[in-house]
Amino acid sequence: MSPTVPVAPGESGDLVVVGIGADGWAGLPESSREELRRAEVIVGGGRQLALLPEECAAARVPWPSPLRPAVPGLLAAHAGRRVAVLASGDPFFHGIGRTLVEALGAVPRALPHPSSAGYACARLGWAQEECEVVSVVGRPAARIAAVLHHGRRLLVLSAGAHTPAEVAALLRDRGFGASRMRVLEQLGGDGERAYEGTADDWPHPPGDPLNVVAIECAADPDGLRLGAVPGLPDEAYEHDGQLTKRHVRAATLAALAPAPGELLWDVGGGAGSVAVEWLRTHPACRAVTVERDGARAARIVRNAGRLGVPGLHVVTGTAPAALAGLPAPDAVFIGGGLTAPGLLDACWEALPPGGRLVANTVTLESEALLVDRYRRHGGDLVRLAVAHGVPVGGFTGWRQAMPVTQWAVRKPAPSEAVGDER
Repeated sequence: MSPTVPVAPGESGDLVVVGIGADGWAGLPESSREELRRAEVIVGGGRQLALLPEECAAARVPWPSPLRPAVPGLLAAHAGRRVAVLASGDPFFHGIGRTLVEALGAVPRALPHPSSAGYACARLGWAQEECEVVSVVGRPAARIAAVLHHGRRLLVLSAGAHTPAEVAALLRDRGFGASRMRVLEQLGGDGERAYEGTADDWPHPPGDPLNVVAIECAADPDGLRLGAVPGLPDEAYEHDGQLTKRHVRAATLAALAPAPGELLWDVGGGAGSVAVEWLRTHPACRAVTVERDGARAARIVRNAGRLGVPGLHVVTGTAPAALAGLPAPDAVFIGGGLTAPGLLDACWEALPPGGRLVANTVTLESEALLVDRYRRHGGDLVRLAVAHGVPVGGFTGWRQAMPVTQWAVRKPAPSEAVGDER
């Protein structure tokens, strides 16, 4: 993203973002009230606009739906006028602030109000910095699954009145039915109320659409344990045998070294396990999986949703042709199809300097390709061998899995390149 600068008064009109809560006009400081009084145009949601008194004489413009693509045009339509944008609570905490920055290419003036998460923690006595906050406003509730860990506290910013029941169903399905849930409605307003139950026996009908769901996670004793680091149990995935197995997967993710905001190409997705666990390392990570088999591609979508990363982009097609038009990756994993003509070269060319490529294989033909690339480009060439203890009569012995050859390399800048003389 290009750098942004604050918007000075008089540039592109005089735009200010005003945070407002369920307490409406009564909860606003005088500085926020004055901005709304002097505005010529006030933009906001219908519920927010209805909270303003008659003394705010500006034209009131409700946000269209879908909101995000309409923002640039709406702002352009009122260029040169004093515009106030109403935001729910803190505009830069899961709010409209980010969208406005992207549309303006600049940082507007903002007068935040306490966020719903701040209000919720104040009511519950929770330390906000120790809570995981997940917004399902315009996003799939499946995202919650990525942060379910026994003993953790979560705050879910609801999409509406039906969100609490949807969250309860998800918790039951993911093995967290014993989790305590509390719904806090109209936080800070005259209609504030709270009610609770467990996900297993959630008894409440839909209530007020303006709510936050607080969860104290409690895992079922016999549930499958999913840790916070790569190397989830193989049983966590639906697959047909085309799966990067647990121990190799953990080593693969270590070599890929995901960082927040980075994009992975997972080529030859299989069950999608490498891309799924790349995404689970940080909510800002992004991934594209390319899989030629339609049934496997559909299976990847299901695995991603179940494990809390429904944002995984799945492309059904054969690489390298299917890679055309994809955004440039920060890292590439090749888990299948290494012998496809041009695949390795296409992936290498797509990487920027500093990008990482990791390729795994179990066949001698593909291994020869990796040895050749290792000689040309350097990196690390390793063989991963895993054996499992199995019964041998009345004793225990080792059963060796097929060894995996792995090439991991960082693409250098031209001045760093390793030549063929290696």
